[in-house]
Amino acid sequence: MTPYAMTYTLHLLAALVWVGGMFFAWMVLRPAAVGTLDAPARLKLWLDVFRRFFYWVWAAVIVLPVTGVGMMHMRFAGFDTAPRYVHVMIGLYIAMLALFLRVQALQLPELRRAVAGEDWPAGGAALGRIRRLVGINVIVGLLLVSVAAARPSF
Repeated sequence: MTPYAMTYTLHLLAALVWVGGMFFAWMVLRPAAVGTLDAPARLKLWLDVFRRFFYWVWAAVIVLPVTGVGMMHMRFAGFDTAPRYVHVMIGLYIAMLALFLRVQALQLPELRRAVAGEDWPAGGAALGRIRRLVGINVIVGLLLVSVAAARPSF
């Protein structure tokens, strides 16, 4: 396997974990949890899901720019000579990262406090804010994947 192929593979796997995980959580897990669990159990479930999933997201947050910059230098000799779709992908990554950091730094601690205090309405409101941000991030992530898939072939 060439260095470029290995870098590209790691890049794709990181994107798959992050975007695919959000898509699964939004489209499959969320409706199943709403239909099956009462509010306290659902909020506790989401805290555990976020704890486990965010380890993988942090790995993706680190792997994606490292592999992306690596591929950019291997293929285009740097940012200045990279095509426009690469710049778009970088911008969409930054938007996704900002949304993730907002959830991680602001909404998740609020959800933890509400669950610890058994304040289920506040927990539901915090989860609702997280859900909206994750929904936006799913859309941005799918757009980013679409840009990558539609790129001109090398």
